[in-house]
Amino acid sequence: MIRSVTSLAWIATIVLLGARVGQAAEPRRVISLDGIWQVAEGAMNQQPANFDHTVPVPGLLDMADPKFDSPGVTVAEAERRKPWTRPADPKREAFWYRRTFKVNGALPEVARLKINKACYGTQVTLNGHVLGEHMPNFTPGWFNARPYLKGDGAANELIVRVGASTAQQPPYLADGWDSEKSRYIPGIYDSVELILSGAPHVVNVQTVPDVEHAKVRAVVELDRDAAGPIKAFVREAKSGRTVGETTVAAGGSSKVDLTVAIEQAHPWSPEDPFLYELFIDTGGDVCKTRFGLRTFTTDPESGRAVLNGRPYFMRGSNVCILRFFEDDTRENLPWDPEWVRALFRRFKQMHWNSLRFCIGFPPELWYRIADEEGMLIQDEFPIWYGGRWPKGVDADHLAIEYTEWMRDHWNHPCVVIWDAQNESHRDGATAGAIAKVRSLDLSNRPWDNGYGAQQQPGDFAEMHPYRSGRRPRGKPFSLSIFLKETGVPNNGARHAKPPYIINEYGWLWVNRDGSLPTLTRDFYHVTLGDDATIDQRRLCYARMLAAMTEFWRTRRKCAGVLEFCGLGYSRPDGQTSDHWIDVKNLIFEPHFAEYVSDAFAPVGLSLEFWDEPLTVGEKRSIKVIAINDLYDDWTGAVRLRLWQGDKVVFEATKPLTIPAIGTAEQVFEITAPPTPGDYTWEAALIGEGQAPVRSLRDAKITALSDS
Repeated sequence: MIRSVTSLAWIATIVLLGARVGQAAEPRRVISLDGIWQVAEGAMNQQPANFDHTVPVPGLLDMADPKFDSPGVTVAEAERRKPWTRPADPKREAFWYRRTFKVNGALPEVARLKINKACYGTQVTLNGHVLGEHMPNFTPGWFNARPYLKGDGAANELIVRVGASTAQQPPYLADGWDSEKSRYIPGIYDSVELILSGAPHVVNVQTVPDVEHAKVRAVVELDRDAAGPIKAFVREAKSGRTVGETTVAAGGSSKVDLTVAIEQAHPWSPEDPFLYELFIDTGGDVCKTRFGLRTFTTDPESGRAVLNGRPYFMRGSNVCILRFFEDDTRENLPWDPEWVRALFRRFKQMHWNSLRFCIGFPPELWYRIADEEGMLIQDEFPIWYGGRWPKGVDADHLAIEYTEWMRDHWNHPCVVIWDAQNESHRDGATAGAIAKVRSLDLSNRPWDNGYGAQQQPGDFAEMHPYRSGRRPRGKPFSLSIFLKETGVPNNGARHAKPPYIINEYGWLWVNRDGSLPTLTRDFYHVTLGDDATIDQRRLCYARMLAAMTEFWRTRRKCAGVLEFCGLGYSRPDGQTSDHWIDVKNLIFEPHFAEYVSDAFAPVGLSLEFWDEPLTVGEKRSIKVIAINDLYDDWTGAVRLRLWQGDKVVFEATKPLTIPAIGTAEQVFEITAPPTPGDYTWEAALIGEGQAPVRSLRDAKITALSDS
């Protein structure tokens, strides 16, 4: 269905703005061009004569009706380790999208078309005239539609060409290479909008929240010099209550810097995701920008993240959206706002307050929902070249893509870390690009340079302590390895200094159906044997991942601990997997949900027993380390039990107070039971009116003659 969308709520807002700060400008109109488009395949330089398929926008071209033959080039196993290879689709060079639409009424002075994201490379034609190209795959393309746009209800024809594969990409652009991906599916995978307004037109707004002084600075970019006043007001997004306003003189400039004080200011955090809206009226355009009153930085001395002026511990996981795009269960889920919102809420039930968008950006609606639901995002640009680097991708070209990325995401309170790349050691291009663009972000968020060097104090050092993946092949893995760990993960970024962030660890993956990815087959073969059941694998995964999580969190050496992976692919020849057994209905594997959620609890603990030998009658001191991520002291008790099957053979309880943002310890003196066998230690935090938070370790108690 073709329609022109003008929000009644937006018109009401403009009327309100006019009543508050003078005569209102003509309302900005945003016409959504999302929906069902026609599409055809063909060559790059020849528009098809017929468009005999349809496809949703946003979406991917494997969603076309009728289906195309194998859209999205498939990368063979032998090619996956060659990041300089950009394989071509043998069946076509390009896909051509087509739709018609109408603009009712007379045309205003400005009409800009925004294609939020599309792969691989975009060319736009409107009513037979080429508007231009935007070749980057992961940032918005903007096009001036005004010269060829028709108003007064006349039909407009819009044609968008995208490359069929990364082979259509210029060599100097990042292509999203991922050595674990098997398919690179093209398509317009984010929304398309036509933005209409008078002049001066607001091109971009950067909000710079100031929590300490309860105000927001806004740097407003206009499409031309403005002589008249620029008016602004801030209102609460949910209530609509106006909480601040100002008017400044443009002074004949195309950039205006203004500040609005906020009454009864309310900071944004994952625990309280309070949002504001900033309205800018130029006299010809009224632009709305949503923001949160949130600051985020780091303290290199303590190694901690600092949210709104206070230490904050990041707990979470990863979303690999470009891997999920090739997953068999994907369907339209990434573009279903109800499913995405439910996904974030499911993540928060795991006590996660942070996510890394790993090796690629999801559609824009994910960021809006992260703002609303309260989730900190480490936003990672899709670069993963390891120790190799493709020719042509240099600092100058990357800086252009980084700039587009930052300008599109910098008002989202959820985005707290700019992540330049993943696990790439040859970091000259990313380091150079960071230096060129860092000053653009007036909020001065910290950067992460993957396995490259930190670029200035306060930037994150990225760590991936895959301890179970580094054991000698054929040798079983034991948690006893953590007896030698200091709590500082000693792999990842070169010459690393605090703050550290662990955003991958585990190496224990099990596919959703219980089969094994390629990277963990040897682990489970040695650890459990080939006759292990699916449930035994899943239980092993959950318990070991929980123990690793507890270790890294309780050492307090890292600003964040983010496991891998909350959402990705699951396929027979895949290297990793996520934790779902039903992605569509968001059902986690039950053992994972039970044990790993406790490991990420804000008030959590670690039972310090790491596969150590224990004999009957042996006396031992067992320590429990407890942590508190909250800003209030926690008071309760810690209980230690020893289970043999479903029978408790030892139990002791001690009082415990954990200071705010602090740690506490209790030591239990135990005597091993007289009967050899398999046992389980369980430590639990017991708080009034709270469910117990548990830490468990398996123990084999041997006879004296066996020791």
